[in-house]
Amino acid sequence: MTRLLRGLHHAGKWVGAHPLVRRGRQLELMHRATGFATMTLVTLAPLLIVVAAADPLRRGGFAAWLADGMGLSGRSARVITRIITPPRAVVDATSVWGGVALGIFGVALGGGVQNGYERVWDLPPGPWHRVWRQATWLVVLTAYLYQEEQTREAVGGLPRMAMFLATGLVFFWWSQYFLLGGQVRGRRLLPGAVATAVGLMGLRGFSWLVFQPLIVDNAVSYGAVGTVLVIESWLIGVGFVVFGGALFGRWLSEDHPHKTEQG
Repeated sequence: MTRLLRGLHHAGKWVGAHPLVRRGRQLELMHRATGFATMTLVTLAPLLIVVAAADPLRRGGFAAWLADGMGLSGRSARVITRIITPPRAVVDATSVWGGVALGIFGVALGGGVQNGYERVWDLPPGPWHRVWRQATWLVVLTAYLYQEEQTREAVGGLPRMAMFLATGLVFFWWSQYFLLGGQVRGRRLLPGAVATAVGLMGLRGFSWLVFQPLIVDNAVSYGAVGTVLVIESWLIGVGFVVFGGALFGRWLSEDHPHKTEQG
């Protein structure tokens, strides 16, 4: 048994697992994922509620966006719909200045993602005037989420999965390259984009298996608060995949795993 454990230990060193884990600790991956989830719920969700409510096609509003992202259907999707503010009421109650304020708050999420990518690649923080990149990223993120939800009924099964992976790969490759200001070559960012897209697909399956029944149970036991806690847990998983995928991609892009900490 001792020999087996020693062999596994040396195998982990050989494949570079230790540097990868060490980098994850230095990045404070779980702490950063929790911050991502909180910021998304506080700054991005209100903006997306208004954007989804203004959708001329009117296909369920933000609740449909969220349910589709989590891979939910049936009763669990209806539970989420009940706790989301009715779309029409949101549009009527939101002024122009209110919408601008929501957009400004939403840009903070782009700043958090940019900072996370900079930490992954050991880059200095970008200057304040790069906020236009964060605002542009927020607009593209909204468009990305919108098209994902709109294709839900038009495409299904394996073609939908392939489209989910393809659009996710393109978006997260572009996100890294754009938010980092082209400081890292695009080919080095590709493995991280692939890892992120695949990770989100896996999280979607996990959500369907675990979170879907959990939402129904929590709605009965704890009401809306229980449902929000499940959503927050899912968002933590999203944050972990976004930053963890980029970190894993950097590790893969290095010539030798033990050089992970080098630029």
